[in-house]
Amino acid sequence: MRTQQNLHLHEFIGLKVRIVNSSSRKWIGLCGKVIDETKNLLVIECINRKKILKIPKTACTFIFELENNEEVELKGSSIVFRPEERTKKA
Repeated sequence: MRTQQNLHLHEFIGLKVRIVNSSSRKWIGLCGKVIDETKNLLVIECINRKKILKIPKTACTFIFELENNEEVELKGSSIVFRPEERTKKA
């Protein structure tokens, strides 16, 4: 089960996400659903732009919404791993 303490070790695909800080102002405030992930990117289906965007992890701070509506803030630099590498650390 994903919790605030272990989210950085879990899969992000399917979670709602919001960008709260970024080196690019145009990304701040974007929200949507994570539909794919690579080592360096989150692929987000944006609600407010009706687009699919590839967002570099290191450039942003994200807030992920868990299944129980709990919000977890993670710096992108702390999750720069391939998804399969990160889940093996759990």
